[in-house]
Amino acid sequence: WGVKAMGVFQMPSLGADMDSGTLVEWLVRPGDTVARGDIIAAVETQKGVIEIEVFEEGTVHSLDANLGDTLPVGAALAVILTDGEAPPASDPKRVTPVTTPISDPVMASSGHAAEPQAQSTPSAPNPSTPAPPIPRQAASPAARARAQELELDLSTLKGTGPDGVIVLGDVEGRVAANTSSSHPRSKFGSPMEEMRKAIATAMTRSKQTIPHFYLSETIDVQPAMDFLSRRNSDRPPAERVLLGALFVRATTRAAAKVKVMNGHYTDEGFNPATVVNPGIAVALRGGGLVAPALMDAMPMDLDQTMAGMRDLVTRARAGRLRASEMTEGTITISSLGDTGAEAMTGVIFPPQVALVGIGAPHLRPWVVEGVVVPRYVVTLTISADHRVSDGRQVARFIAEFETLMQEPERI
Repeated sequence: WGVKAMGVFQMPSLGADMDSGTLVEWLVRPGDTVARGDIIAAVETQKGVIEIEVFEEGTVHSLDANLGDTLPVGAALAVILTDGEAPPASDPKRVTPVTTPISDPVMASSGHAAEPQAQSTPSAPNPSTPAPPIPRQAASPAARARAQELELDLSTLKGTGPDGVIVLGDVEGRVAANTSSSHPRSKFGSPMEEMRKAIATAMTRSKQTIPHFYLSETIDVQPAMDFLSRRNSDRPPAERVLLGALFVRATTRAAAKVKVMNGHYTDEGFNPATVVNPGIAVALRGGGLVAPALMDAMPMDLDQTMAGMRDLVTRARAGRLRASEMTEGTITISSLGDTGAEAMTGVIFPPQVALVGIGAPHLRPWVVEGVVVPRYVVTLTISADHRVSDGRQVARFIAEFETLMQEPERI
């Protein structure tokens, strides 16, 4: 969510490792009315393009940042006035961009140097001048901005994102095809290099500041898999529920019961969350990882959870996540899916206090009612913050998770 102080809408912090962001798209104009939850802008960070939401009703008075500006957290983006609120006595203090604006507002992650431009300084948006029409092309904002800089017609590209959405890689692929190998490389590096740097920074900070401890348990998931097999037998593929949805439901229910596993640790100490927003680790095409939150998951049923997960994965890979989804997660789930390693120990995403790591299901000999039978099992590993919880509390969380997987009808 964007931050608003005295009518000034500011660049929000979109993660513990974020110091600045690049404005790549405005989705409102001066004079527009906005309501809580409306998306008003898109900001490029090291982890991709994030949609910025407003948290209260109001009217857009002015836009005070230029497309392409890379601004620090807290810098003025716009003035949004609530009903009866007067404009600030003076214009918001404009912050000098962290980097000089260049022709491509997402160059910081494009991997290509900017073409020489005529020397000119972009003027601040004029509140009385309507913003240019908002493009409606099925493309991510980063892709649109890069295509506009290159004067490239998006209709000539084939999108590789979900449902044919054009993503930044599609535009850059065209650039690479039309550019000689001697083209200079940007000092910022490729998008994947920038994402890896962001992940490394966040995880290093997490390990240095959070006293991690870990508990693991191998759980029989055969009842859950049998339940899903029956449930999905007469459903088309698009409506089937995957085992991952049961993991999310079990995590949500367990987190609601063991409250010290669900919340944020800040300078003021532990703040237990009033809702459960499970962050779901999503592997991006070409590499990289994001963990957007499924907001207020507790009231959802199994079908709603599965639909929400599909939506998050689709938008994450298309570069259309929202700021709240990136900042308001209360516990994170990272699963290796249907195939892969047997166990995984994860690093907590600050300011959260726990992470649920789930290995891939493996067929193993298992004792059921005194008889050894083949069963599918998964290894559950909880990474927890010792400032908030201890082994007894994490063991309660694991026991609740296991019970729910043994009785999936309850989920």
